[in-house]
Amino acid sequence: MMPTRRPPRPRSPVGTRAPTARATARATIGSAVLLATALLAIAPPAAPQEMDHAAHMMGVMAGGWRMPPMDPNMPMIPGLEMALPPVEPFLAAAGIDLMTLPEARPSEVVFLEPGDTFDVDVTIVRRTLHGHMAAMYGYNGQYPGPLIQAPQGSTVVVRVTNRIEFPTTVHWHGLRLENRFDGVPGVTQDPIEVGESFVYELRVPDAGMFWYHPHVREDVQQDLGLYGNLLVSSPDPDYYGPAHREEMLVLDDILMDDHGFIPWGKEAPTHALMGRFGNVMLVNGVTGHALEVRAGEVVRFFMTNVANTRTFNVTFGDARVKLVASDVGRFEREMWVPSVVIAPAERYVVDVVFPEAGEVAISNTIQAVNHFRGVFYPHVDTLARVTVTGPPVDDKVTHAHATLRAHDAEAAEASALRSHLSRPPDHTLEATVRVQGLPLPIVRSMEMDTLYVPPIEWNDAMPMMNWLSAGTQVTWILRDVDTGRENGDIEWTFQVGDLVKIRVFNSPDSFHPMNHPIHVHGQRFLVLARDYVPSENMAWKDTAIVPVGSTMDILVEMSNPGEWMLHCHIAEHLSAGMMFGFRVEG
Repeated sequence: MMPTRRPPRPRSPVGTRAPTARATARATIGSAVLLATALLAIAPPAAPQEMDHAAHMMGVMAGGWRMPPMDPNMPMIPGLEMALPPVEPFLAAAGIDLMTLPEARPSEVVFLEPGDTFDVDVTIVRRTLHGHMAAMYGYNGQYPGPLIQAPQGSTVVVRVTNRIEFPTTVHWHGLRLENRFDGVPGVTQDPIEVGESFVYELRVPDAGMFWYHPHVREDVQQDLGLYGNLLVSSPDPDYYGPAHREEMLVLDDILMDDHGFIPWGKEAPTHALMGRFGNVMLVNGVTGHALEVRAGEVVRFFMTNVANTRTFNVTFGDARVKLVASDVGRFEREMWVPSVVIAPAERYVVDVVFPEAGEVAISNTIQAVNHFRGVFYPHVDTLARVTVTGPPVDDKVTHAHATLRAHDAEAAEASALRSHLSRPPDHTLEATVRVQGLPLPIVRSMEMDTLYVPPIEWNDAMPMMNWLSAGTQVTWILRDVDTGRENGDIEWTFQVGDLVKIRVFNSPDSFHPMNHPIHVHGQRFLVLARDYVPSENMAWKDTAIVPVGSTMDILVEMSNPGEWMLHCHIAEHLSAGMMFGFRVEG
């Protein structure tokens, strides 16, 4: 993609009845207040917002803040040398002796049969990352949370008990489950208070890889380790085709310096402009993830992006990569791909064969940007290392990898729905941003930004300005073009069985254009077209990214009654208002 020209400047065990769609807007706001109130009660008071220049330049700042790491090629903006975010800092388990916390352990696999009940505790744990010991969170003390497996069409029960410092919920991302178990505080359930439990009944009608995470200040809770996968298996043993083995790739990043984690915002998120990019890459919750495979072995990777904001472009060296499936199902036909672009909350299934002995890096291979200098440059981060050994595997599974399978059922379903390409959208959304109260040097720097912006922000190209922008100063907007309503004021009502065409335009003419991964709760959709070019190979999705300046047409199958959310899945953008509710009746 070429750069886009920018114009100048619960308390009951099974939940409660959901309120009206307007309440959805209050859900995220309410969850932010819940977290802020709880954190104010447990965090030590901040020192006065003064410091000497030498301490600042060493990264040790007033009130517990530290300046985030910056590329030496990115200059300090004049006027911001002494600036701090307009919120107070937060670190988990502040003031607690870390050695008194249980050490986290790797994720375990849990197989659930229909009707089984599984207990999940949300806990504070001790971890060592990048040479620093810190308090984090874990589902059952694990990183990532337990990999839950259940058969398609079943209903399983998960009882969640909250043992961290403030309220939480669990959202079962991508599941077309009963609405009261969707995990949105103030809409589908009361938040799970400290020491309380909530019972989720999970109906799993679709095969695929799903995941679970909080819906209370996920910019903090999810970033600190609250995420896990739910793999729903098809009754067809050949659903994905033959493979020798299966591996999880849960992609994440976290922001650290020489002292440990850069604190999060307490009353509201920091990094509200671009989202909180990390500088330490994690796969399956660890740095330096490694695995061994045989040459010629077909490895199936289930990929999930759980990062707050980073979109990854994943490459597998010279290995041959076959794209098989996405969020909620298989593609119409398999295809060879040079890399996999995966936005926050998306999932992809790929089959990979590493042809010969040696070491292969699984990497994030991107075109980074330096906004201050107006320069684009290649950048590669190693995510994991694969050691390929011999003797090589050469059997029918290896040979089958060379064939791209077509799926008649998926193709027939998609073909029938392509007729909606030619009709106008039922609703059109415009994505933009509004700011208020930002420091003047940030405003002036943004006004003098380059004339070109990247369709996707692969990296944090302005870390100081991004860090200093809080959710109290930035409002990310989804605007209904037909009515002019924004975010929580939008009111859409549909009937079960409706096929709703939604057009999303990501305006490049805003204070800071930014890509947005759009997530629809409780339903599934097809991406019909991007920039009016029809999609030739579709799969059912629940999340899809809209680059800057692009238009995306999606067809949402309204199959699931209830009060649901549509929002950007960049955690800081969600907390900064980029969401609304819709109702499905029937």
